Amino acid sequence: MIYKEALNPNLKASFILKYFMKQFIIAISILVPAASQSQELFVYTEPASNISAHTLGIRLEQMLMKDRYEAQNSYYLAPKVMYGLSKNLMVQGGLLFSNIQKNFYLNGGSINVKYRFLSNDDVHSHFRMAAFGKYIVNNSHIHEYAIDFMMHNSGYETGIIATQLMNRLAISATGSFLHATDNANGEKFLFGNQLRNAFNYSLSGGVLILPKEYTSYKQANLNLMVELLGQSNLHNGFNFLDIAPSLQLIISSRMRVDLGYRWAMVKKLQRSAADGALLRFEYNIYNAGHK
Repeated sequence: MIYKEALNPNLKASFILKYFMKQFIIAISILVPAASQSQELFVYTEPASNISAHTLGIRLEQMLMKDRYEAQNSYYLAPKVMYGLSKNLMVQGGLLFSNIQKNFYLNGGSINVKYRFLSNDDVHSHFRMAAFGKYIVNNSHIHEYAIDFMMHNSGYETGIIATQLMNRLAISATGSFLHATDNANGEKFLFGNQLRNAFNYSLSGGVLILPKEYTSYKQANLNLMVELLGQSNLHNGFNFLDIAPSLQLIISSRMRVDLGYRWAMVKKLQRSAADGALLRFEYNIYNAGHK
């Protein structure tokens, strides 16, 4: 249940933070684990860790989102490639296709660089931090106040990720600055220069459900996760806050399948498509291009 204050036009940041933390604690308390080894991968956010050096990752992400204004649901397809330049530096590049203009077409693309600058590792735990930057080109129509680089906006994002792994439990937090530019098709950002900037924040928690004991790296791993995903416009202070539970299957330490559903809890910042499902496939090729 959402507190009545969430509907107040003067919703304050202190309430958002309190509500954000309360919902996360309730969700993650259900998942408290026993001691063993864990995963540090999330479905809706990136961890501070990178893929291994000289590893090529191929990812295919699909989303089916409920559109508030159209009779049809919006479908998004995002193929990506990732490469570990070193243990601390990785790059990603991807394309975005969708049917939001009635026909299935190429929306745009993105490039992402992530650098891990802190690593404090122990036998069954570690704490890591990373900085990242993204640049996104989009050809969609701009028609909402929220900045959404997946669906509507061009621009850039830069931020910090901190991830703590403790036995079967992994917790990660991200904060980032976003700036929306005019789109590549010439469409202007409609809402004025003051509303181009926003702050994204997330809190993610996941636990390793299976296997109960490791006997081989070829064993399938099943992870259960809950993530809280929010945005606040830096000019008017309007916010949204979503919750996204998900399941993740990892096969032979190289193939990954993610299934999640995201829906809005706080809806002060306008969006055309806030609720929907995600399905992702990923495959890693180790020692790619390295002798």
